Formats: sequence, C-alpha cells, structure tokens
Amino acid sequence: MQGQETAPHAPLALSPAAVDRIRTLKRKFERPDGGLRLRIIAGGCSGMQYRIDFAETARQTDVIVDADDVKVFIDPKSLTYVKGSSLDYWEDLLGGGFKVVNPNAKSACSCGVSFTV
Repeated sequence: MQGQETAPHAPLALSPAAVDRIRTLKRKFERPDGGLRLRIIAGGCSGMQYRIDFAETARQTDVIVDADDVKVFIDPKSLTYVKGSSLDYWEDLLGGGFKVVNPNAKSACSCGVSFTV
C-alpha cells in the first residue's frame, strides 16, 4: 500500500457508531476534508497504546480508510499493529470514546487503551 491511497480491502473496519462520531467531529471542527488519525505509540501499562485525534488532512504516507463520507488516517508503522482491527464508538452516562478491537493484541490492560502484540 502506498501513501495517500484508500486501501482496496480496508485494513480497519469502522462501525456505524464510529462513522457517525467522525462525521460529527468533521462538522464540529468545520473540516470537511478532515478525519480521524489513529496511531500506535509506546506507553501505557501494556507497552503500546492507541492515540486517536482529529486531523485536518492526511499525511503523504498515510493509508486512508474511508467509509461513507468519513476517513481514518493511519501511518504505515501503526498499520502493522492494527491491520484487521475494527474501530467502534461508545457512549454511556459517564462519557464516551473510540475503542479499537484488535485481534493482533495478545493482551490488553483493563482500560482498553494499551496492549501488547
């Protein structure tokens, strides 16, 4: 896969709730070309953790996963850890957030933010 291309077989599945939330963020930040950036960084109690934030545009080397009118940008290094995963969004009385369901993770901490492979 090369940068700035939409993956033909999406390496990350997006739930309808995740798509709706990303769409809401695009409107909130008034960034029609923006999308969610998903990265893996060192840290957390299990060694690696997900970092999710909103980005105005994709980077040149990003793989772009799109669903309907929303996009998720993933750098090639992070893609190796999340390929085959799904991104969901949940809400409850205490708040909400994105959740990555990653079949590549051998273990995860109880908060669901960090993992090991």
